Order: sequence, then structure tokens, then C-alpha cells
Amino acid sequence: MSTRVVAIINQKGGVGKTTTSSNLTHALAKKGKKVTVIDLDPQGHLAVSLGVTLGTNSGIDAVLLGESNIEHQILQVRENLQLIVAGPRLQEIEQLTEGGAQRGDLLRKALHENLQDQDFVFIDCPPSSGVLVANALFAADEILVPMASDFLALQGLSHLIGTIKRFEAALKKRYKISLVMSRYSTTRRISKQVLSTMLKHFPNQVLDAVIRETALLAECPSFGKTILEYRPGSRSARDFRNLADAFLEGKVMK
Repeated sequence: MSTRVVAIINQKGGVGKTTTSSNLTHALAKKGKKVTVIDLDPQGHLAVSLGVTLGTNSGIDAVLLGESNIEHQILQVRENLQLIVAGPRLQEIEQLTEGGAQRGDLLRKALHENLQDQDFVFIDCPPSSGVLVANALFAADEILVPMASDFLALQGLSHLIGTIKRFEAALKKRYKISLVMSRYSTTRRISKQVLSTMLKHFPNQVLDAVIRETALLAECPSFGKTILEYRPGSRSARDFRNLADAFLEGKVMK
């Protein structure tokens, strides 16, 4: 079976992309899947969330600049879980205007040539629609969209789907798109409204697991731990184990 390359994208900030990236990948790794996660966000929050101290060491930036092979940038961060950090020069790439297509191909080729022993490669994307997200879309076969439960998140989603459709037309491929309800508040009516709107407009694409908003999920990164380590018996840890199951089984809400 070939490696599944999944871009975790939402052009709106604050929707739980990095929370999803760190906790979902760890949940999958704990189920015995071989997972590599790439921090494509210049802020580098994913590395911090997984307990990796950000220094001046290179990461995916050096790969995209054609200066390093991807296998030289791999860090083993948990059993079955590998991380490639953003690197200090990733912001430069976001600002480059020339050679974007070739760089996009660098990432795609690096993943397909050197990470074939992995079950999954996840790419944690920045909240933008620039060169880095273009690189991720070039390389990925699947897209996972974390959604916050507010009205503006729906506005952002329609913009994102437009971007994805343009890439599908240009690259002549169809992505498998899955949505996950992240930062869900069980007590707010708007949360239920956003979820029902998603189910109406994206039938068979909303994964059958909801990540509820809790203080615990906000606390984990400061300890460099995932929720599965920080509070393994918590409701939040259960939410992410459920999400891993739904993702693996392709189980969607009806």
C-alpha cells in the first residue's frame, strides 16, 4: 500500500490545525501506523507542541531550497512518529515569487522518493494561501480541513474550497477532502448550526468525530506533550482516539 500524503489546511487561523496535527498523528502512531508529520508553518508551533526545542537547525526549509535531502531532516519524536521541523528560513520561501512550481515538485518528489516506508505523511500548513500551501497541495493526495465552530469559519471554508478546485483543475487530479469539527462547543448554538451547515453542503465528508473545545488542549503544547500523554484518560484524548479511528476507517457523519 502506498503512503497517504495528507495536507492539513485551513486558510483561517485559530481553527486548531496544529492541535489536530500533533494529536491526530500521535493517535495514529499509537495505533501502530508509521507516520511522518511536516511543519510547513514558519511559526514552528508543531515542533514545540511535540516537545522539540526550536534552534537554528534546518528543516523542510532546506529541502524546499534544494539544499538538503529530506531524510537528513527527520527527527524521531515518538514511537512510529517522525517530525520534520519548519526551519528558520521557511518564511523566505513564502516570500519568493519565482520558481514556485519547481519547488512544489521538490517537496512532492522528496516525499514520494524517500518516505515510502511510511503509512502516512501529514503536512501542517500555515494559515495562508501562498507558496507554501501551493507546495503542500502539489504534494498531497488528501486534504483534511479542521473547522472551528463559528460563522467566519464557514466563510473561510468556501474560499478554501475555491482554492482547492483551482488546483484540481490545474493539476488534473481530485483530492479526497475530509472535514473535522474542531474546537466544538457543546453549549453554543452556533456550534450546532455550523456543524449542520457543513453536513448539508459537504455530505459524506465530515469525519464522524468531534473535537470538543477544552482548556486541556490549550495547555498540552506548553509541556511539549500531546493530549494522549498529558491527560490520556481525558475526554479530549478520547476525542482524538475517535478521530484517528474515523480517519482510518473513512467513517463520516450522516
